Amino acid sequence: MADLSDAAWFKSSRSNGQSACVEVAFLEGGKVAARDSKADAGPVLIFTAQEWQAFIGGAVGGEINGQ
Repeated sequence: MADLSDAAWFKSSRSNGQSACVEVAFLEGGKVAARDSKADAGPVLIFTAQEWQAFIGGAVGGEINGQ
């Protein structure tokens, strides 16, 4: 389990201050943590660098549409 106590969480600048967003934090070893901004004490997904790049590539490429 990763220690997230010092994680620097941020939302995309495209979120326009909305609360229903995904927040991410870059961790040691190239890992990326992601969580729901409405539930910051809730569950966190942790991706390896390769998994995160695949996720971002899918989102940019239109494979993930959020529905």
